[in-house]
Amino acid sequence: METMNSLFSLVRSYLNHYLPHERKCGKNTIRSYKKALNLLFDFAKARKNVPLAKVTFEMIDRNLLSEFLDSLENQRGCSPKTRNHRLSCIRAFYAYAAENDMTVITHFEEVLKVDYAKVSEKLVEHMSEDAVKAVIAEADTSTRKGLRDMFLMLFLFKTGARIEEALNIKLRDIQFGKTPSVTLFGKPNNKARMVPLRENTTDHLKNYIRMFHPNEGVYSDAYLFYTVRGGFQKRMTEDNARDFIRKYGASARKVCPEVPENVHPHLFRHSCAMSLYRSGFHLTLISEWLGHAQFETTLIYAHADTEIKRKAIEKAIPIDTPLGQHIDTERYKVDDDQLLRELCGLA
Repeated sequence: METMNSLFSLVRSYLNHYLPHERKCGKNTIRSYKKALNLLFDFAKARKNVPLAKVTFEMIDRNLLSEFLDSLENQRGCSPKTRNHRLSCIRAFYAYAAENDMTVITHFEEVLKVDYAKVSEKLVEHMSEDAVKAVIAEADTSTRKGLRDMFLMLFLFKTGARIEEALNIKLRDIQFGKTPSVTLFGKPNNKARMVPLRENTTDHLKNYIRMFHPNEGVYSDAYLFYTVRGGFQKRMTEDNARDFIRKYGASARKVCPEVPENVHPHLFRHSCAMSLYRSGFHLTLISEWLGHAQFETTLIYAHADTEIKRKAIEKAIPIDTPLGQHIDTERYKVDDDQLLRELCGLA
């Protein structure tokens, strides 16, 4: 039986307390950190030929970390972007560990010496308005389920909401009146923002509420989008939404070649942003609309629109010239890998 060493004690406090309670990170974000750390520790375990519980900060030096990142690309087939994301997660953990344990500072400095991989700029994927209409049209609005699916997709496109933001909406978050709007609670830190309801979205919303929430008041805590399980209304899950959106996308592609091969909820958000930009909205307004933490994130839509225009010109004129929590001191007994992962939050 081994006691949990300082590495896994810090991992435990980082994943179980710091990220969810101090940083207010969502489940998907925490899952990404877990994935990166699990992969790194498994790599170190194999390289050093030791049990997981014996992996220490001292073992993970600059060379091992570089080898690990290379293995992500060469053996697991990860893209440079994914490689960089894993490194960001690892750096973030080491920064936390160094802040809480001075002996980790030298190891953190080693991690900082590992550079990010160069990534070729990729245009943001989005759908044309014709493609959006084709996907939404696949929902059979003569049925309750089809009407629900149609409105969720329309809502995502008209508001630019992230899927988790849309599914977290409660009736009390909707404001009708002279300027209809909805309050979204997004990332980071569950920050709230108010988004206006565009064009005929309000009429669709009122019809949807009449059908799916006939007995609910305007200040209700009921989720706008729900599924019925065991006779009770439950918040719709992200997986549920992804499944039917992917299905509608696949069938829409058969009648509209503009529909991408893989249609997912976030594609509606990108498509909303492109629609706003092409309609003349300033990037700063789009940034606020989408709830971007950094304005630079919104610039991808300007770059994408410029590249689309360039390709259209080249197609028409084919020429070659360019036109803080303290460390938990409680000791845990660890006798296998899975138990260790569960105790420190990696499972």
